[in-house]
Amino acid sequence: MNRHSTQLALGQTVITPGALSGVDPGDVATAIRRHASGDWGEVCKEDRLENELSLREGFRIMSVYTDRKGVKFWIITEADRSATTVLLPDEY
Repeated sequence: MNRHSTQLALGQTVITPGALSGVDPGDVATAIRRHASGDWGEVCKEDRLENELSLREGFRIMSVYTDRKGVKFWIITEADRSATTVLLPDEY
């Protein structure tokens, strides 16, 4: 899980309309904290390795989570760390 001593800079945090209406707000808050601490949630091994590289090299970082109702959602932090977006996969 958290192998990083520092928090990921999130920039401005935004949520899409679909995620706002479809994802449990408490689970969004928890997932944002997990994402910021380097817990990428349910990403596959390849994406986990890509996130580790992205953390070192300053590329985009993506996490995947499922809320208590079974709704899958993503959190993406831009490469320049200016913004982090919570969205549903079909909103990408």
